[in-house]
Amino acid sequence: MSPEFLSVAMFVILLIVVFLGHPLGITLGGLGIVFGILGYGPTAFFILANKSYGLMTNYVLVAIPLFILMAQFLDKSGVADDLYETMYVVMGSIKGGLALATIVVCTVFAATTGIVGASVVAMGLLAAPSMVKKGYDLQLTAGVITAGGTLGILIPPSIMLVVYGGLIGMSVGKLFMAAVVPGLFLAFMYLIYAFIYCQVKPNAGPPIPKEERIHTGMQKFVMMCKSLFPPLFLIFAVLGSISAGIATPTEAAGLGCVGALILALANGRVNIKLFKDSAYSTMKITCMVMLIFVGANFYTSIFMGLGGGEVFTDVLFSVSDNKYVILGVMMFILFLLGMFVDWLGILLLCVPIFTPIAVNQLGFDPLWFAVLVCVNLQMSFLTPPFGYALFYLKGVAPEGMELSHIYKGIIPFVLLQLITLILCVVFPDIITWLPNAVFK
Repeated sequence: MSPEFLSVAMFVILLIVVFLGHPLGITLGGLGIVFGILGYGPTAFFILANKSYGLMTNYVLVAIPLFILMAQFLDKSGVADDLYETMYVVMGSIKGGLALATIVVCTVFAATTGIVGASVVAMGLLAAPSMVKKGYDLQLTAGVITAGGTLGILIPPSIMLVVYGGLIGMSVGKLFMAAVVPGLFLAFMYLIYAFIYCQVKPNAGPPIPKEERIHTGMQKFVMMCKSLFPPLFLIFAVLGSISAGIATPTEAAGLGCVGALILALANGRVNIKLFKDSAYSTMKITCMVMLIFVGANFYTSIFMGLGGGEVFTDVLFSVSDNKYVILGVMMFILFLLGMFVDWLGILLLCVPIFTPIAVNQLGFDPLWFAVLVCVNLQMSFLTPPFGYALFYLKGVAPEGMELSHIYKGIIPFVLLQLITLILCVVFPDIITWLPNAVFK
């Protein structure tokens, strides 16, 4: 069998096995071993050992468990609870105020946790019952919670950006800066949509009754100082230390852990259970991420070694010689895979194949292309049939909210994500302006 045939068979079998629901990390590693033996013989085991050792000595990847631990401290110490209560008081008096408050809290929570599951579940438990009780449209409620929760995968410090940087040797600090404006722009788009929707359909987002508006302006300001400003300070401390060159992303992640612990201590939530639960969750998530990382890295090495990269390049260039058409095809492939495969698997499989084509052969800015990929993969959390955010919310949804409401609710937000992706293609400065300004 020719290497080209093996590479095509390797890719096709991977798609079939993944769609059947088998664990991604084990599937990738297993296929890598089988096709590595067929293509290279026993040498495949040396390739596996070499790739695994290379990953384990990658200093950048140390940031992954540290950022996860920071997220766990914040999630389990009640920071999100206090923040939502504050935004509920401050913004609940306007039409759609609770929807806007939910998006704001999701944005802040995204920048402090970076984990979609934590954001969606936390906001599903906090915001959904309150919004439903106040008469909010079920589809709007589901949409703002799931879409807002997915901001955590894009707004730094994001685990996706850390993985991307470690995968291809790109500066994580530059990736963080490049993702700030698209992430905040997307949050702004959500706010505008929710506000307009509730003005056009007032019954979809009624304000809280006047008798519940008992807080004075000074009381609201004090609540903001206690619950909003500390997380914002933590965000600026982490990102500022990176952009100023004071700390590497890994060191900044350690700083974030200390800051999150201080916030938990200030809230009086530090105890043995917090440390135990946070450490256990961090270990579990990190093991899952690294298993997929090792399997995907080995799989990609065998796939590229057998000539899969050349086959894929030939297929793409047979579609068109226009670089933006080829870019559109790559983005469509990522979007399609996102409907069925976890973002981490897509990232680890596609980036080593797509990046050389986009950068070396099409001449695109690698930083710009990287953020386009991450904006695209954010949609994977919302697109049926396997959008993880949809099932996260369904697992904690209040009575009366069905999966059909969640599916219908995410449609406008997926369109907003798609519009943002197109705008980032048409106006590259949305991505490149900030990192160019910071890292001169």
